[in-house]
Amino acid sequence: MAERLVFLTGHLAKARLERLLAGLGETEFSWEIIDIGVKVAALMTEEIIKRRLNMPEGADRVIVPGRYRGDLDRLSAHFNVPFVRGPDEIADLPAFLGRAGEPPDLSRHDMRIFAEIVDAPMLSVAGLLARARVLVEAGADVVDLGCLPETPFPLLGEAVRALKAEGISVSVDSANFEELKTGAEAGADYLLSLNEETLPLAFDHPAVPVLIPSVPGDLDSLGRAIEAAHKAGIAFIADPVLDPIHFGFAASLGRFIEARRRWPDVELLMGTGNLTELTDADTSGITAILAGLCSELGVRNVLVVHVSPHTVRTVEEHDLARRILFAARADGALPRDYHPGLLQVHDRKPYVATLEDIEALAASVRDANFRIMTAEDGIHIFNSKGHAVATDAFELFAGLGVENDGAHAFYLGAELMKAEIAWRLGKRYAQDEPLAWGVAAPAPEADRTRLAEAGHTLRAKKGDK
Repeated sequence: MAERLVFLTGHLAKARLERLLAGLGETEFSWEIIDIGVKVAALMTEEIIKRRLNMPEGADRVIVPGRYRGDLDRLSAHFNVPFVRGPDEIADLPAFLGRAGEPPDLSRHDMRIFAEIVDAPMLSVAGLLARARVLVEAGADVVDLGCLPETPFPLLGEAVRALKAEGISVSVDSANFEELKTGAEAGADYLLSLNEETLPLAFDHPAVPVLIPSVPGDLDSLGRAIEAAHKAGIAFIADPVLDPIHFGFAASLGRFIEARRRWPDVELLMGTGNLTELTDADTSGITAILAGLCSELGVRNVLVVHVSPHTVRTVEEHDLARRILFAARADGALPRDYHPGLLQVHDRKPYVATLEDIEALAASVRDANFRIMTAEDGIHIFNSKGHAVATDAFELFAGLGVENDGAHAFYLGAELMKAEIAWRLGKRYAQDEPLAWGVAAPAPEADRTRLAEAGHTLRAKKGDK
């Protein structure tokens, strides 16, 4: 029997929601729309829903707009029907409902993130702990203490013990045998980067070695280290080493493919920092591509580096990428419509309403409050007195009649400029909402109902002047 979904909405969105759901054609669920009696869906409150909703018989789930920020568990308990938060925009419902009405499950992954503190010898133990906590919060599974050539690290052992005491998994990355030994004796979980010559260090300690070729680019020497680790009966991870662009990048991709062909069951690691750090490009796209390569090849460990300011969110990007790729691989699907967090500068669907939708909405407005929307042809601003469109926010201001009202002018100026930025970049704009930059600049969770109410109150006060 088909699942019965109930969609709660407000006056202004009901017609669009009906058209969208009707346009889905045959679905694995039946649906009903209920206008809860507010103009804007974001203004729904728990009390309004409890008071006004007459639950249809046979309802299996209730989908509330994404901008509703109330407690869904209390509503579910009150009506004895599960309440689910849908997407912010109606335009995103097809993706949300694409898997039999279920949002994608991004709770799972199979990739371990090593996050390197590259200047570890220069920091105090307290400084290392503080940095490690931030990395773990961002999604790191292992904090890597990166040692520096010809730079003493007298606090290495103490640092490893301090991190372990906080329950943080630790790796030590050094070309110095004594530093690796110190890390191993202090209880490090992993040792990077051992080769066939330094591998015996791992025979006497429980730390898992990450093996690299003893000669750069030489898979045969990596193979000898792998064989020695197998004979010793110890766990290990192999790293064929990813090289920067124009310094062996293409050949190194081939090494990863060849390594997987030679050793189909060996755990592999890819250090993505040679691409993210050493390429002047937004890191989210680079991360997505490399995570996709790892997903196809079964590379379940990545070493992530953040040194350059442009890589400030690279751990968060890897964390999201591994979840998106895991879900897409499990679904046998392209990595699309799972999460927008890696779409930071542009959006795949920047316009949530068509020109026809905006024209219909503008024609229905009966008050002086300004509404601002974007479409392919530019920025739209309208109220009961008129409807204007332009691609430059400054062109619109002269006709708004707010020159003598500083507060209203400030509000409209800020919103119009935000709309212009969104339109020029091909990003989504929603009035009274911050622009979304994905994991590049995560917005703090807020009481969005309160913010929306504040925005509407300001518009009402100024629009009536």
